[in-house]
Amino acid sequence: MFGFFKSSTDSKTTPDSKLPVVEEQTKPKPCCACPETKKARDSCFFDHGDEAEKKCHYLILAHRDCMKSYGYEF
Repeated sequence: MFGFFKSSTDSKTTPDSKLPVVEEQTKPKPCCACPETKKARDSCFFDHGDEAEKKCHYLILAHRDCMKSYGYEF
């Protein structure tokens, strides 16, 4: 009849195109990922000062591996 009485089926948009895409697993912020390995690494660095690079190497690798498991690249 009148133009302003058109049905909503005239629209070409689909409801599926307006839905948000949700990832299966959300990635935490880098500061919040791997708190256990981060705490151990940081504590080792504070305890050993200048020698931390050598003495804490295994903790650095453990934290790096943990971060990689969340998809972060180094």
